Amino acid sequence: MQKFFPFLSWIKDYNLKTFLADLPAGLTVGIMLIPQGMAYAMIAGLPQEYGLYAALVPQVIYAVMGTSRQLAVGPVAMDSLLVAAGLSVIATVGTEYYILLAVTLAFVMGTVQFLMGAFKLGFLVNFLSKPVISGFTSAAALIIGFNQIKYLVGVDIVRSNQVHLILVDFIKKIDQVHLLTFGIGLAGIVLVKGMKKYVPKIPAALVLVIAGIFLVKLGGLDTLGVDIVGSIPSGLPAFSLPVLDMEVLTELLPVAVSLALIAFMEAISVAKAIEMKHTEYRVRPNQELIALGAANIIGSLFQAYPTSGGFSRTAVNDQAGAKTGVAAMISALVIGLTLLFLTSWFYLLPKALLASIIMVAVLGLVDFKYPITLFRNRKEEFFLLVFTFVVTLLVGITEGILIGVGLSLLLLIYRTTKPHLAVLGRIEGTNLYRNIERFEGVETSEDTLIIRFDAQLYFANSNYFKEQINKEINAKGTALRSIIFSCEGINYMDSSAGEMLYQFLKKLKTAELNIGLAAATGPFRDRLKKSGIIDLLGENCMFNTLEEAVECINGTKTRTASSKIIANQTNI
Repeated sequence: MQKFFPFLSWIKDYNLKTFLADLPAGLTVGIMLIPQGMAYAMIAGLPQEYGLYAALVPQVIYAVMGTSRQLAVGPVAMDSLLVAAGLSVIATVGTEYYILLAVTLAFVMGTVQFLMGAFKLGFLVNFLSKPVISGFTSAAALIIGFNQIKYLVGVDIVRSNQVHLILVDFIKKIDQVHLLTFGIGLAGIVLVKGMKKYVPKIPAALVLVIAGIFLVKLGGLDTLGVDIVGSIPSGLPAFSLPVLDMEVLTELLPVAVSLALIAFMEAISVAKAIEMKHTEYRVRPNQELIALGAANIIGSLFQAYPTSGGFSRTAVNDQAGAKTGVAAMISALVIGLTLLFLTSWFYLLPKALLASIIMVAVLGLVDFKYPITLFRNRKEEFFLLVFTFVVTLLVGITEGILIGVGLSLLLLIYRTTKPHLAVLGRIEGTNLYRNIERFEGVETSEDTLIIRFDAQLYFANSNYFKEQINKEINAKGTALRSIIFSCEGINYMDSSAGEMLYQFLKKLKTAELNIGLAAATGPFRDRLKKSGIIDLLGENCMFNTLEEAVECINGTKTRTASSKIIANQTNI
């Protein structure tokens, strides 16, 4: 049971000391979540109370099923933007149908995550390479920020996940900017940035919210054109089923899959980072998928939209001393009490201040250092990052991530078709064999060619392998008598490559060249046996080390017993 409900591993030893550590952490994160949840709901195109709904039930479910004891689950900026980007093309933002689709999306996304975890598909997140994620995240952060301009300046600007459309509309309406609203929003940004820098332990967002409410109340700013949050329904979210119409579910599935992967990547990244500070538990990726999936599924039954683990809240939770999932349950209790008794307090909260909270939060996601590092060291990955960034910024969120992943996979495939191949020689005065182009003082022999191939051998690179070796053979000329393959870098060979290698070695043998295979790994020896290559060349072609292969091929040493044993060790 502990495997599926990890809380059972810590609840049995829970005591007052642990509770006193969890209590302040839970209260701190709960207080953070109130303005954050409301702000992130705005990003998603939902009424503010839905941000609080998303911060309620999912936290409790994750606390019971998650393997991280500090991960703070709830609404996050990135996922909120993806919700808006995915649903705005299906329904009109702000309508009842849009809200219903957002809740249903949480159900579909949770189902995808749960199934991925059950079938141990957590490895799929590895296809989201860091350059793609960096480019996507930076662009998404800018899109979130630009979508808050309407609240920051008090002008009704088009909502879009294409930045240029927002900018064009803003320029057209720049003369309509409400200066008082803009002043409030700008002051909010300065206050939050300043407090985070000089008094980071004080929840800046909460201070800003309280100050804003009092400012509007004392100055009557709502009567001067400052847009306020207005009425927020009180009470806990009611139980309701999501839309289970097959046509709707099919329409939501592509968005749900993208969200499931990105949300999992966010959660597992921060969970793993926090895990390094703790020795009492281990984060299990597939169980994390199950826990996040269950949190979204059950959360959707109580009107939560898609959630994940938040970076900033998790860091605060850990720094505040959280020891177990009880801290998350305390945070959920804070949200529940707010929904029951405190929603009326937020009536006069200026939307410009929520926009300023969002802007400060998301602009921290824009990464400048990593692209510079890539430009200096890996140009192709830098251009992959830039392309993902531009497509996401100008075309769309979904298109950006899909094209970025597609290009990264194409880059990976291209690299595997032309892997590293080295001609080796002996470093003078040693028994070490190294790349002749990388090391100085390397001795080579006119009649012996030593080749090392540093990749798996399969259909896409088998011709490249043959062409490169033929090139080196031609360079040696008629003096060549022996070819030795250093095989430690080859861990797999498919049937196409096996057939190619068989025919190629057969041709070399016909040319009366001596052939040696050194340091072959077990999986590669299995493939050599299945392909008939060992039978073709004879077991005497197999050597334990490269040094032994060179000496035996040149006739200065006899084959050792260990090489004979290794040649026969195959799982056939």
